[in-house]
Amino acid sequence: MKPPPRSRSAWVLGLVLVFAGVVPRSAAGADPLAAPVIILANASQPESVELARYYAQRREIPAANVVALPLPTDETVSWPVFIDSVWQPLQDELIRRGWIDAKAKDGKDAAGRKRIAANGHRISYLVLCRGVPLRIAEDNARIVKTAFIAANPQLRTNQASIDSELATLAQDEPAITGIVANPLFRNANPTPAILNQVIRVSRLDGPDVASVRALVDNALVAERDGLMGRAYVDIGGPYPEGDRWLTEVAGTVAGLGFDTSVDRQPGTFGAADRFDAPALYFGWYAPALNGPMALPGFHFPPGAIALHIHSFSAPTVRSPSEAWVGPLVARGVTATVGNVFEPYLDLTHDPRALLAVLRAGGTFGDAVAAAQPALSWQTVAVGGPLYRPFAVSLDLQLSRRADLPAERGDYAVIRQSHRLEALGAETEALALLRREIGARPSLPLALALADKLQAVGDRDGAIATLSATYSGMELAASDWGMGRAIAQKFTALGVNDEARAIYRRLLAAPDLPDELRAQFELEGRR
Repeated sequence: MKPPPRSRSAWVLGLVLVFAGVVPRSAAGADPLAAPVIILANASQPESVELARYYAQRREIPAANVVALPLPTDETVSWPVFIDSVWQPLQDELIRRGWIDAKAKDGKDAAGRKRIAANGHRISYLVLCRGVPLRIAEDNARIVKTAFIAANPQLRTNQASIDSELATLAQDEPAITGIVANPLFRNANPTPAILNQVIRVSRLDGPDVASVRALVDNALVAERDGLMGRAYVDIGGPYPEGDRWLTEVAGTVAGLGFDTSVDRQPGTFGAADRFDAPALYFGWYAPALNGPMALPGFHFPPGAIALHIHSFSAPTVRSPSEAWVGPLVARGVTATVGNVFEPYLDLTHDPRALLAVLRAGGTFGDAVAAAQPALSWQTVAVGGPLYRPFAVSLDLQLSRRADLPAERGDYAVIRQSHRLEALGAETEALALLRREIGARPSLPLALALADKLQAVGDRDGAIATLSATYSGMELAASDWGMGRAIAQKFTALGVNDEARAIYRRLLAAPDLPDELRAQFELEGRR
């Protein structure tokens, strides 16, 4: 990630972004944004069409809104191929169907596209299904030299994500060299005229069909039960501006009550760090997925939103191991964003803006639109645009506690304890955790209660809570980080025998990677 080409004014995290026409789902269950969703599939790949139909069915989008065109099958295409095989056929079809209001003009523009006089569109979101190409390669012959490009030579490129180019489908002759300013960026109250300038785009894509279907299904699970889990924020990147972004994000997610781990060290979260139930992950700066997310069997909980800032986080989304976006989807993430080429830090997605829209109850599609400063650039968003991670409030989650999956419901309880504590109700927070761990003992509840007991000076209570809980619990691979956290807590409480016993249990795991085995042996000896 290169430093930003220009500075940006501070972003206010308290933003409540309400796009014109965006209203919550009705009591009957129908989403008013579903009817104007357009889904693009590659007719050359049957699985792409099947995915488009699957999303339409699951989200109650009219079947007629699926547009299946014979598209290239490669992820990277040239500008001539993009214009002739993707842009022009899609624009023609959307104009023919009345989704884009435009009249044909004579000739073609400098990029080779048909010239039109556009009067707006009526599309809520454009969804690109697996099989639609991802990015457009540099074409030096199509570079247009302008005074702006001369003053900003780092923008002298026309390589771009296809998603970002298609966001300008309803504009007259949008430039392909450099950027097109996004009028929805940080815009809390866009007018209808501004909304008509941008088509909000995201894609359902990933390493295989099963992981892409999971993007759809997990969003619906999270909208039914509510987002549950912990938050993880990895700061310590190469530039102060990005660290400031993520520091603000950490404050926001903690303010929402999420049990939050923040890593401020250089590098990313270590493989031995606690990383259970990551409902929210924001971090930087590594070239590929690593740490606890790369451990065998790791999986995100339903609804998880994960974002890793990196220049090339999405050069492909079809690999389960390369870069970030594909591996995140392969491990069950529900929504993520990335860059297909170097975007520069100031022109990638702003995680603060993304989170601000989501926390206010907005959709992923709106959050992405508000978080990207530029169109015709390098960004890509993977996940269903109708997904609302905060559609269910914490109060509603707790009222359904008995019906929630125990392994996720515990995190809603912990979140409520943090909320009570923030309101000055420490006694009520402790009583809640004691009641819950008595009814449903679990490692997350034990750690949360031990932390609060230690904070109020009840060392014996913290020790008793941890001892009574961990002794009867199996430590699966997903629990290694929690097991280590409990051992460290025992050490902090001066109970070294208990800590050593946990390290012995961890070292007995037959599938423990060598890296962790060496680390646990060293810590256990200490």
